[in-house]
Amino acid sequence: MSTMQPGYPAARTVAPTVSEHLDAHLAAARGSGFTQFAPQPDVAQIETLIDGAFWASLQREEGHAPKISLAFIPPEATGQAMRFAHWLPLTPGGLAKLAPAVERPGIHLGVWPDGDGLRVWGTTRSVPNLTFVLEVVEPGLVVLKYRRGDELDKYGTIAVLRGDHVQVVDEQGASLPDCPQLLTSLLGFEAPVPAIGATNVLIQLAVSMRAHGRGGSLLVVPVGSDAWRDSVAQPIPYLVNPFDDLAGLLRAEEDERMRPAWRDALRRSVDAVAGLTAVDGATVLNERHELLAFGVKLVRKRGSERVERVALTAPVVGNAPEVVDPSRLGGTRHLSAAQFVHDQRDAMAMVASQDGRFTVFAWSPCEAMVHAHRVETLLM
Repeated sequence: MSTMQPGYPAARTVAPTVSEHLDAHLAAARGSGFTQFAPQPDVAQIETLIDGAFWASLQREEGHAPKISLAFIPPEATGQAMRFAHWLPLTPGGLAKLAPAVERPGIHLGVWPDGDGLRVWGTTRSVPNLTFVLEVVEPGLVVLKYRRGDELDKYGTIAVLRGDHVQVVDEQGASLPDCPQLLTSLLGFEAPVPAIGATNVLIQLAVSMRAHGRGGSLLVVPVGSDAWRDSVAQPIPYLVNPFDDLAGLLRAEEDERMRPAWRDALRRSVDAVAGLTAVDGATVLNERHELLAFGVKLVRKRGSERVERVALTAPVVGNAPEVVDPSRLGGTRHLSAAQFVHDQRDAMAMVASQDGRFTVFAWSPCEAMVHAHRVETLLM
């Protein structure tokens, strides 16, 4: 750890919790029969990594804030690795200088013990399952993650550190009886290493929707039912014949899913659908991932009462569930999505805000009301 700045208090506070999370995922994966994993850092190493990443986030290199991904892994455990002839010290200034070369998605700076401390040994695009990864997103914002499995799968989030504010993911939220499958997959505790070729497209769509930064709504409706049309304004401006580009890709056999061409095609298809959500109005997919419409204006179903209460939760340790007026959730997109799910109880709505918030709406039979899950912490 550099001696040029004080220690980052949140690093010492959260390091033991991060270690516990990693140990729990390792035990769960072994219990599921998996045998190939990345080595795990100890508490002191986790603290050092967090401290270095946080102070690096506050640096500037030619006027730009660094964006860096650090992976705790030895070079011999990776593929596609570029090794430095001389390992570099893990200092904020050094990380900031390297940032322009490694800020593109999918590139990690490899970090491993050398001598009496951690050092940067090079870069890699491939890391093993359960690798501990720290992502410097913006000044003062560091996300702590682990690799869950296939490279198409979302990295599991352990905690988000924003200055002195620490949000630790509450993975036990997946055990709630009404927890949507999307949220269960994002939390990932019950399946810490998904099967090879497993693909949760809704997670990828959520990440892509949040990334385009324009805000948007995506509705997921049952296959073979037109009931959703009772909750939208007519005529529908961009109604399409069921478009199965995304659905067709997902029908591919496992061997095809492992090919780079299939992965590239899936990313393009996901980004295309997520891009439609930036159009004013909602985008509609069925549960088979066929595109049905976009630019849809949502209205209250004829004869339905106005939604007046919504259960609000976030999968963060210490978060207290609330029952709130839907106006607390945000603007028109959130109100419309809550009303849609209230009227179409076998559907789900995903809403991205321009400020990065992301909410999943689903009907809760246990609570007999719409449940709004704030999940942006899991999408970083």
